[in-house]
Amino acid sequence: MPTSQTIFVAFFGLIALWFAVAVFRTKSMVRSALSLLATMTALGLMFLAMETEFLGVLQIMMMATEMTIMAIFMVMYMMDPGGLMGMDMTHQKRVSIVVGVLGVLAAAGVVLFSPWGSVIVHAPAATTQVFDLGIELMGRSMLLFETTGVTILVAMIAATSVAIVRGQRP
Repeated sequence: MPTSQTIFVAFFGLIALWFAVAVFRTKSMVRSALSLLATMTALGLMFLAMETEFLGVLQIMMMATEMTIMAIFMVMYMMDPGGLMGMDMTHQKRVSIVVGVLGVLAAAGVVLFSPWGSVIVHAPAATTQVFDLGIELMGRSMLLFETTGVTILVAMIAATSVAIVRGQRP
């Protein structure tokens, strides 16, 4: 009999898959961004259902911010962000389908044919795991996170500066 935790993980996994498909089915960049946000939120909820609260909340907070910024930039710079002119959001459909099928087969092969080893017999307490993860993120990985964040911010400012036509008023 599946536990309620398994049911919630499966439920949020199906929601994530549904919205992942919706990302590519819409003709609107904004709707696509919102579908991607829903996908990432469902993944965050899967983390919460698996009792990894830190990762779940971090996933939801980071993706909400990222997708909001992405939607704002799309509205600013896209010719038709709402998809009202009937633009097609998919490109190279046959190649995309082939690559997608090969990716699924490769992932299934890894799942089925990898030597996973035995299930861990004794795991540290949840508080210890979260503490160790926090030390890892705030320790040696912090420089990488901070550098990446500043680099993305500089790239956004540079893209906006380049896009502005000097000497013209709207």
